[in-house]
Amino acid sequence: MKAKYFIGLDGGGTKTTCVLTDYNLKPLYTCSGGPSNFLIFGTQKVSSTVLSLILETLNHTKISPEEVESILIGTAGAGRADHALKLKNDFISYAKKEGYVFNSFDVRSDARIALEGAFSGKPGCLLIAGTGSVIMAKDKFNNIHRAGGFGRVIGDEGSGYSLGRKGLISVAKELDGRGEKTKLTEMLKRDFGITSAPSLITEVYSNNFDIASFAPKVIEAAEKSDELSKKILEDESDELILHVKSMIKIIGEEKTKLCLSGGIISVKNYYSDLFRAKLEKFLPSVSIVEAENSPAVGAAIMAKDLTIE
Repeated sequence: MKAKYFIGLDGGGTKTTCVLTDYNLKPLYTCSGGPSNFLIFGTQKVSSTVLSLILETLNHTKISPEEVESILIGTAGAGRADHALKLKNDFISYAKKEGYVFNSFDVRSDARIALEGAFSGKPGCLLIAGTGSVIMAKDKFNNIHRAGGFGRVIGDEGSGYSLGRKGLISVAKELDGRGEKTKLTEMLKRDFGITSAPSLITEVYSNNFDIASFAPKVIEAAEKSDELSKKILEDESDELILHVKSMIKIIGEEKTKLCLSGGIISVKNYYSDLFRAKLEKFLPSVSIVEAENSPAVGAAIMAKDLTIE
């Protein structure tokens, strides 16, 4: 029986989306399940989640595994080739133990499938600014390029983590009498119940406080004319502009399409408005466009591409 379908999966830290497409990449069925960041949850648990979504898709559509030409998942943690290979091999072994063998299964990064989905496999740039930050692009020769994405310790400029961290630093300085007053201090008390320097230290260093969760408060405070928050957003939006400038230099194309992804930059707010205004001023040849397809469809596009390479 000739294989004629593709399955793409978008694996996130909170949920995994699975889509089945026909040979022309038209979505036929979509479902979702648990998280699939294997660096956090382990390859065994993630393999179980992925297999259950694949089987749900096949059962619902009455399609046999043999009819699926290729399956590909893009997931957080798969940016390094050795990590991606580990998940690939562990999934194949897990599926085989459960009695399933598929024609092809591969793993790529979540940013990579988002790029393919955004431009339907065509050239373009994707700027991601969520918890972390990175920019990826496909040039006219189909080469893939990347800038940023060095993680929260030495990178992630312009991201939710970076905004949140700088906001908490401003609060710490006010609590200590080392800094100016900021609306962020009252917001931290109001929304997180953190009222003192000792409680802030405990939450951050002992209770794994989600640093990036404070980013929306920095944006809210800036909207309410908090000067320290406005300064943070000015500096961080400059960093995102640097990401785009760097990528334009790498690909050698000033006139390019840019898609925005990530919770703090893809929706309308003070920060995204500030970034867009700077982009229009300093990089007028870059045009912002909406994503053509979801990352899960992007994974299906890559699944098809891998079978014809």
